[in-house]
Amino acid sequence: KNTLGDLSAVVTGGLLAFNVPATLPIWMLVLGALVAVGVGKMSFGGLGRNPFNPALVGRVFLLISFPVAMTSFGTPEGVDGMSGATPLAFVKEALKSGKSVSELMPSVSYSDMLMGFKAGSLGEIAALALLVGVVYLLWQKVITWHIPVFILGTMAVFSGILWGIDPEHYMSPLFQLLSGGAILGAVYMATDYVTSPMTHKGMAIYGIGIGVITILIRVWGAYPEGISFAILIMNAVVPLINKYVKPRRFGVVKK
Repeated sequence: KNTLGDLSAVVTGGLLAFNVPATLPIWMLVLGALVAVGVGKMSFGGLGRNPFNPALVGRVFLLISFPVAMTSFGTPEGVDGMSGATPLAFVKEALKSGKSVSELMPSVSYSDMLMGFKAGSLGEIAALALLVGVVYLLWQKVITWHIPVFILGTMAVFSGILWGIDPEHYMSPLFQLLSGGAILGAVYMATDYVTSPMTHKGMAIYGIGIGVITILIRVWGAYPEGISFAILIMNAVVPLINKYVKPRRFGVVKK
């Protein structure tokens, strides 16, 4: 079946663009889009049959294949000393070196992070704009609140525990939510109908898993950001969640 007219490929391309630096060479972006649609979607049978989020397949392929290009960012106007590294990258460097975050990371206020005055890809900056999109999607009933709330809530609780133990080396929950692709991943990518659970209970398990894995990778993993990997890992678990977490059929008495 020809699905060219449903614009699903345009959505995949748009989400991929949100996940790459503005300085990424065009040929790399084209290659990433080819992998996202050709491998992440069409190789599994096309629209509605892909087990993994296609845009994240393209993003992870680019990150692994071209790590320097995918982690080099320009400096937003009015922000000094942030060129080439995101706030999460500074945090990761502090964790590796054993130094406090304040020693390495330039001062970035929460208002700067909310408005987008920091280095990062399109989906990492301007959290306020992403939150406006959240309200619109919920209002139009395109998504439900379950997955985003459980992902971001789990990230906040997990990071809050670490922050309470050692605030010099672990960042606050608000920092974790406003930095990186937390909002983009939780709202615009993890909620993909095809790759997310069908039941509300399943969505809760799925969201908690993504939140835990994201913080684990951010704190102890090799990469500063972890939500892309977390979503793909939990995408693989979705068939099991759908198999074992089912609503009781009306009129059926549990044995």
